[in-house]
Order: sequence, then C-alpha cells, then structure tokens
Amino acid sequence: MVDHPGTLVDEARAQVTVDGRRVRLQAPVHILLNKPRGPLSTVVDQRGRQTVIDLLGEMQARLYPAGRLDADTEGLLIITNDGDLTYRLTHPSHELDKVYEAEVAVAPSLEALRRLAQGVVLEDGLTAPAKARVLRRGKERSVVELTIHEGRKRQVKRMLQAVGHPVLALKRTRVGSLTVGDLAPGKWRRLTAAEVEALLLATEKAAPRRGTAAPHAETPTRRD
Repeated sequence: MVDHPGTLVDEARAQVTVDGRRVRLQAPVHILLNKPRGPLSTVVDQRGRQTVIDLLGEMQARLYPAGRLDADTEGLLIITNDGDLTYRLTHPSHELDKVYEAEVAVAPSLEALRRLAQGVVLEDGLTAPAKARVLRRGKERSVVELTIHEGRKRQVKRMLQAVGHPVLALKRTRVGSLTVGDLAPGKWRRLTAAEVEALLLATEKAAPRRGTAAPHAETPTRRD
C-alpha cells in the first residue's frame, strides 16, 4: 500500500491499483485543433453544449484542452493527455509566445500600441509587455496582431478594451512555433514528434519536466 504522495513507481515491474482496479498509463496523444467559433474549451458541458472534445470524434484516450479559448474565439488549440506539456503551455513562467489576430473597428494609434507593448493595467494587475502591431487598416474594421505569453482570462480582449479598442472578432494564430497552417476551422491533426519536442525545447528554461501520465481530473487551464 502506498500512502505517500510523490512515490515513484517502476511501471515495468509494479502493478498499481486503486480500489481494486488496475491503473494503466495512456500513451501520450497530442492534437492540434483549429477551433471554430462556438464550441467550449472543456471536456464536458453540463448544459449539453458542444465542446472541443466533441469535434474529435471517438478517441480511446481521455483528452483535455491545454489552455482555453473563449466560445467566440477561433484558432489554434492543443488537446492532449500529456500533463507535462499542458503545464508548460499554460504556466506563464515558461514564456511561450501565443499570437492572436484581433479585429477592431479602428486601428490603434502609435500611443495605444506603445501602451500594449509596455503592459496594461487591468483589474487583476499589470500585464507583461506584449508585442503589438497593426496588420491591416480598413474603413470599417482593422486587424491587430498581439503576442503575449501570459494566459489571464480573456486577456487579449481586456488589453485591447483598456486602450480603447474593443475586440469584434479574435483568432489565435500561433503557439510557440506551431500554426494552424491550412487546417480548416473545426479540423484537427496529430502533432508530429518533432513538433512536440520543439514545444518542450521552447519551454525548457523553466521548471523541470512534470509527469506525463494522463490526468484524471481536468487540468487547470488558462484563457485568451
């Protein structure tokens, strides 16, 4: 019987049971989804609304979104059972770039871009400096690219709201070196071993790797 948290187990030599049921580790699964507007970034919704997990169809592994996008936000979302990777993608200490394209009514001024670059005071404190630039200027809508590495709730929307440019539509285009490429909204693919390794290397400067066993409860995650 093991009653001490953190006990190391050699899975090749030991059999682990909980309440008489054998516990088996799942092979790591890493999926890149181009999330459309609508589905929730959770595993199950008590009100029966569609979730990002529903978009994957039948899966043998228990998967969880590594981070969250609001229901009305589109773009790149990683779904996995890899606890180590999830921690690295969501904890701000790893400083992994997350890039968003936000549609706003009027292109921000140089002063607004400067404020975003220096950090914006929100109700939960000063944000870390961001990279901000105008991608497209239009008569009715303009597009701003914002690069952050934090993951506060609705952070991109709140930052732009704070400098006077409410977000009309939002899309995440890149996480680390990953992009959605030519994936259509609602479609997904498995990450290659090289892509997973690149994400791990990009966050290697921070805390040591955590265990990669599949989580049994939904991992705390973060939003745009």
